[in-house]
Amino acid sequence: MDKVRIVFVGVGNMGQCAHLKNYVLVPQCEVVAIAELRENLGREVARRYEIPRFYKDYKDMFNSEDFDGIVAVQPFTRHGILIPELLKTKVPVFIEKPLASSVEVGEKIVSLVKDSGTWIMVGYHKRSDLATIYARSKIEEFKVSGEIGRLKYIRITMPPGDWIAGGFNDLIKTDEPYPALEYDPPAKDMDQKTYKEYADFVNYYIHQVNLLRYLLGEPYRVKYADPSGIVMAVESESGVPGIIEMSPYSTTIDWQESVLVTFEYGYIKLSLPAPLAYNRAGKVEIFKDPGKGKTPETIIPQLPWVHAMYNQAVNFVRAIKGEIKPLCDAEEALEDLKIARDYIMLKES
Repeated sequence: MDKVRIVFVGVGNMGQCAHLKNYVLVPQCEVVAIAELRENLGREVARRYEIPRFYKDYKDMFNSEDFDGIVAVQPFTRHGILIPELLKTKVPVFIEKPLASSVEVGEKIVSLVKDSGTWIMVGYHKRSDLATIYARSKIEEFKVSGEIGRLKYIRITMPPGDWIAGGFNDLIKTDEPYPALEYDPPAKDMDQKTYKEYADFVNYYIHQVNLLRYLLGEPYRVKYADPSGIVMAVESESGVPGIIEMSPYSTTIDWQESVLVTFEYGYIKLSLPAPLAYNRAGKVEIFKDPGKGKTPETIIPQLPWVHAMYNQAVNFVRAIKGEIKPLCDAEEALEDLKIARDYIMLKES
């Protein structure tokens, strides 16, 4: 195909500022229509981004448009209701993380995807950050070469901070009330308090849960849950320990998300920008100390000024064209929900 034709289901805060304004810049992509329940907002967004057609009902859009992919940025607590409808189109679907609000709903979605003849890409944008991509390639390279010994440990630190970083400065707002909608049921194996804690966790920290698996290159399981909610300790399939530090401190006008990947004779440090900080990739530092009289070496690559959200849009378009596989599919995203459930249950026990 020449250009991939994309339709949007929802153009609220994240729909506009994390996704739409990036998709309209991708040369291989054409956003042909958007659907938004708040009509004034939808029409204004369509005008600003020069989208040819607007629909209030996404089903009307599906019936009227010819398209190759759907971007549906909706509350994850509605995915179990919405995604089955999207899969009926038989085209690839992009959704924001997490896959669903419970493991049960996630399992239902995975089953439907398998029977649908299409696929879902879940929006873990950190996998599209050039620094993350570079760091992972070096991790895999060192694991194979043994140049700095075996992989020993991974720590992800993600204190709360200014994740927006000015990313909503150009947001089109509306006074229109949000319509009353149906939401997915809570998890069956959790009481109301536990479910709220689970939903809050997957809303805020599921990125790190997913990133840890991506950097390890293999599955892992929860071994310890700090009762105060600061630390989750894990062990990978091959026995590598890992930590996610969720809120050891907080910042107000900064974002200080970092990853430390250690080997026997060196490490890789990864610093990631605020999710909505525009035209900015993360940073990588590699330290190697081979010993035997050789001089230790620190490498800090200069990476292009490419925003992870933009690169994620490029990757969804490339996946539709068959050039790459979706970076995180529904089946893997379900594993994140299971890890989150294990963590909350262990923390509450």
